[in-house]
Amino acid sequence: MTIREAQEQVDHWIKTYGVRYFHELTNLGILVEEVGELSRHLVRTYGEQSYKRDDEAAQAKEHIREEMADVLWVLICLANQTGVDLTAAFESSMKKKTMRDHQRHHDNPKLHEEKRPD
Repeated sequence: MTIREAQEQVDHWIKTYGVRYFHELTNLGILVEEVGELSRHLVRTYGEQSYKRDDEAAQAKEHIREEMADVLWVLICLANQTGVDLTAAFESSMKKKTMRDHQRHHDNPKLHEEKRPD
């Protein structure tokens, strides 16, 4: 599936099952909430915090997958609502980053050392 197809699929779902898009500011709040949920699982899986229950830890990868999909869903909703073609936007961003950073990261000594934050 392409990004454009994902935007079309979300739009079709909203119009078929969701009645209408939530207001843009509502979706912004939902996006922030979903990013927070993703953050919670990433911090407990890869950071210093831990899950309170073993069953949650056992499902960490699934939680991360689900939260990433939720973030993508709401981001696509916002793109559809605001008329952003995410394919074109992403292509433009990749071009900008490549032009700006084509050598920058190779010259960064911090990236050549394997170190995790303290």
